Amino acid sequence: MRISDSFGGGLHPVPVVTFSTAGRGNCVTVAGMPYVYARTAQGAFVMPARCPHRGGPLHLARIGPNGRQLVCPWHERGVSLSRLRQEVPAVRRGDLVTAVFAGAFDTGAEPQVEYRPLSPDLSIC
Repeated sequence: MRISDSFGGGLHPVPVVTFSTAGRGNCVTVAGMPYVYARTAQGAFVMPARCPHRGGPLHLARIGPNGRQLVCPWHERGVSLSRLRQEVPAVRRGDLVTAVFAGAFDTGAEPQVEYRPLSPDLSIC
């Protein structure tokens, strides 16, 4: 679903996507960027599955020793959990999460749901 500009002011459509919190369909790709639903001791949130530094598999990251960062498995660079938790507004209901991808501009491609494994640090129940 996309929320469009009903007032005709030229705003970009905003993708709103519902996908699974775990298992098959736990990842959605919007405007070429994959996102997953992560559960940590610090809370649950939707986050990019790629590292912002080099595009590594952030969905396979571990939580750093200070408990405030995810450490990319490719290059050991830390990404702030606090920043990640605020990046994508989302609401969970049961086994589904609905997220609003306000920064994802329309590329003509519809969001795609797929599967990505999560590291144990990102799938705390």
